[in-house]
Amino acid sequence: MQALESRQRWMSVLAHSRPEQLRSHWQALNLSPGYRSIRAPEIGLTQLQGRMGATGRRFVLGDMTVTRAVVQLDNGGYGYSYIAGRDKAHAELCALADALLQQPEHGERLQQQLIAPLAALQHEQRQLRARAIAASRVDFFTLVRGD
Repeated sequence: MQALESRQRWMSVLAHSRPEQLRSHWQALNLSPGYRSIRAPEIGLTQLQGRMGATGRRFVLGDMTVTRAVVQLDNGGYGYSYIAGRDKAHAELCALADALLQQPEHGERLQQQLIAPLAALQHEQRQLRARAIAASRVDFFTLVRGD
């Protein structure tokens, strides 16, 4: 179960990473593994659904562009990715990273030098956004008059 949760975490970090940040961290690793595309990156649409207050009936919120890719390493390992947007190179690199993260000889190094820094950047970006939102928050007060 821990392996599943660990993979879900790194796939989330990869999918939410900015393409330029992922590429720069990837290049620093100096890896060039042999692989082939099982499913070349392709762009499609997915329908987003929402619920009022997370409890109401479902409704169609809108459509979103998604890019997916599947790669196979020369040693037989598979990697998958689904990312928001239309960046095919980003999707392929995410799938390649997923495949390598599952390999014992690369997993720990990639966790430390790719996933951890990207997760830290994402956390920092969320904190900056939360501070910007908090700075613009307006509290409304109601003065009650005697009846």
